[in-house]
Amino acid sequence: MTVESRYPIQPLSLDGVSTYPLADRKSKVSSEMFGKPLDGSDNIPAFISKLPRILAADGLRTLIRAILYARATNKPIIWGMGGHVVKVGLGPVINDLIENGFVTAIAMNGSGAIHDFEIALCGSTSEEVADVLGSGQFGMARETGEYMNVAINSAEGNGIGIGEVLGHSIVNGFPEGVAYPHKDISILAAAYKKSIPVTVHVAIGTDIIHAHPAASGKSIGEASQHDFRLFCASVRELDGGGVYLNVGSAVILPEVFLKAVSVVRNLGTRLDEFTTANLDFIQHYRPAMNVLKRPTQNGGQSVAITGHHEIMIPLIAAALKGSL
Repeated sequence: MTVESRYPIQPLSLDGVSTYPLADRKSKVSSEMFGKPLDGSDNIPAFISKLPRILAADGLRTLIRAILYARATNKPIIWGMGGHVVKVGLGPVINDLIENGFVTAIAMNGSGAIHDFEIALCGSTSEEVADVLGSGQFGMARETGEYMNVAINSAEGNGIGIGEVLGHSIVNGFPEGVAYPHKDISILAAAYKKSIPVTVHVAIGTDIIHAHPAASGKSIGEASQHDFRLFCASVRELDGGGVYLNVGSAVILPEVFLKAVSVVRNLGTRLDEFTTANLDFIQHYRPAMNVLKRPTQNGGQSVAITGHHEIMIPLIAAALKGSL
């Protein structure tokens, strides 16, 4: 069958296209950047060194170097952690980083503190929401709401925030008579014992303990405001080599971090040349803008690593410890 084209235009001739030697082209990837095979006996730092020097693998090395530099120069290493970090069982890993000088401050959202508190109290956490929401029982575990709110209410007037009062409660058994048999794997407790500031940043109504009779908006607000100011004091020291990691918080902590950066600069403190990182299994808008891009746009570096916390955080921890 013969069919003549009805189109009014003809295909463009390529006969006159100019070319140049491949050797003259600037290429983004070269063989020197390629990964190297493992021989089965490599330790974690050797494994990291053999990853390709491309994209996230290079970002991972950049982050590890930045944390090691911060530790060596006594600059802050601040971990911002959402509740998922605790839920996937990373308390012992974070606590080991605390013991080895890789954590100078911790910021949590409300769910992070709740999951850690429940782990300390009974060794378990994270209810199946779909199973209990229909009956109105979601978030209504008595001990969680009662003990945490009593602790937070006791912070009022004492000049401490939510993070510190919860750490104190777990370590010292408050409310009186309450035991925390799993406090050895609590991040709140480990940080408290090392006098490492933990700040908890809440939006009232977002956390299960806000729906309990003992909840006091006045106490929660005062203690969380205290923690914001304390967090600002930690962020102030990032200048010149500090590191801030946002791990598993898509909204609250990125917003809090951005405001803290603004406060510090508003008060006339130089805040440049530091490293920010966002580690999550999805890269969200607010961490990308408020943690990675905006705070470092005039000086500093940022790293985005996408992956599951339960894999990435132990990998980074092992690389840090193995590099000492």
